[in-house]
Amino acid sequence: MGDAKSRPEQTFFADPAIDRVLGVVMALAGEVYVLRDRVRCMEALLVRQGALAEGSLDAFAPTAEQAEASAADRDAFVAHLMDNLLGTQSARGPL
Repeated sequence: MGDAKSRPEQTFFADPAIDRVLGVVMALAGEVYVLRDRVRCMEALLVRQGALAEGSLDAFAPTAEQAEASAADRDAFVAHLMDNLLGTQSARGPL
């Protein structure tokens, strides 16, 4: 790998922690794009193989039970994200 010289951390904001958070957000955005692309490819392959009718994912209408489970999952996911934003983090596991 050669001689890697240590350089100071690049900063754009007065608080370098904001730069680090932005770096995390950008890394996550990249991962989300990769997942979106893979889902698009999987859908195309399933359509090509006849396992899924084209447009059926867009036309999907969940049952009331499925919609309720999806809403509960979404709410739990958002609540977990907001815990960190609101400063209400708690230990996960025994203390």
